[in-house]
Amino acid sequence: MLIYLTSNECSNHGYAQGIDETMSIDQTKHSLFGASKVAADVLVQEYGRYFEMKTACFRGGCLTGPSHAGTKLHGFLSYLMRCAITGNHYEVYGYKGKQVRDNIHSYDLVNAFYHFYQNPRIAEVYNIGGSRHSNCSMVEAIALCEEITGKKMNWSYSETNRIGDHIWWISDVSKFQSHYPDWYFQYTVKDILQEIYTNNLDRW
Repeated sequence: MLIYLTSNECSNHGYAQGIDETMSIDQTKHSLFGASKVAADVLVQEYGRYFEMKTACFRGGCLTGPSHAGTKLHGFLSYLMRCAITGNHYEVYGYKGKQVRDNIHSYDLVNAFYHFYQNPRIAEVYNIGGSRHSNCSMVEAIALCEEITGKKMNWSYSETNRIGDHIWWISDVSKFQSHYPDWYFQYTVKDILQEIYTNNLDRW
């Protein structure tokens, strides 16, 4: 059954601006890679609380940029653009290609680190990603790659989704923005894909 929401209902939803830092990670499926990040996250928080150290956990969405060495199951914008340039086959796994991810450029991420470095806080936790400013579905990303390269992509669709895959993830970065109001985004998804294309066209 499909449920359709009006734009007003969507804007009033608790996650309309994305997933904030209060969402529980208990009783959900993680990869071992993801579980190791949780362990590091908690340790950083504990060092901050026990010893009043100025620490922060940045819980990243999709982190990317022109030097990202994307692979089949990781770093999808980089790998997608590589397939768009080379003509290699790309497979979309499940959800009709409508799964959504936010993507933050490495410059915007490091700039967030720099703002924290200038005025650090104790045992902070921040969701950090492209937020509503920079996000896309798989089918939208494919369309952007085709627009930028000027050629159709070689891709197909598989009904079987990846195990543990999220259908939708957009990071709510409002907490970080409230603590560091001088920080702002400089890159959108289209900007990121254009830069990946420009910087790697001759290399790939």
